[in-house]
Amino acid sequence: MLRTPLRLTALFAGLLLGANAMALDLGSLSQGDASGGLKDALTQGAQIAVKQLGTPGGFSNNPEVKIGLPGKLGKIADKLKMFGMGDQVTQLETSMNKAAETAVTQAQPILVNAVKNMSVTDAKGILSGGQDSATQYLNTSSREQIRAKFLPIVKAATDKVGVAQQYNALAGKAAAFGAVDAKSANVENYVTEQALDGLFKMIAQQEETIRKNPAAAATSLAKKVFGAL
Repeated sequence: MLRTPLRLTALFAGLLLGANAMALDLGSLSQGDASGGLKDALTQGAQIAVKQLGTPGGFSNNPEVKIGLPGKLGKIADKLKMFGMGDQVTQLETSMNKAAETAVTQAQPILVNAVKNMSVTDAKGILSGGQDSATQYLNTSSREQIRAKFLPIVKAATDKVGVAQQYNALAGKAAAFGAVDAKSANVENYVTEQALDGLFKMIAQQEETIRKNPAAAATSLAKKVFGAL
């Protein structure tokens, strides 16, 4: 009659020992190793995200980050395409996505620098934080710098193909009636924000991959750190 309670006690004890062992794995890492492994993984994630997005079709061929017309303009655009009047819309969307692909290549050195400047305290908070805490750190620490880098590139790209005036006139009228927000009424501002959102979304996907599968990390130190989480 005592076997079941004894087995349960042994099972619970085993689970507790296992949990303690996992906790000790992370706790046993030096602060330098923990910080270094996280930096390796973040650098890897940023580089992959930039490479994926900064190629022809990097935005336009990826439905998760593809840039379309904003707000109600997007719904109108879909209807225009259905009725064979989508050439103008297609030109706009193509130029916006190409501009984002051109601009995003400039993000890598800023992201890598943000990783290098990460403190041990930052690293500890990230490792004990949520599933996208590393991405959120990069977003907070580097978004403004990347935006400043993207804006003139996006403006030059959209001006070059002659769509800026067309978009701004259309979106400006729509903004006056509340069809789009004020930030989206200017093509370079809109494309820049969409490019930034797409970039950090892809970095978050890389972070999620490494958290779920530490073997996907490029360095042995990163594997060690994320394997201990």
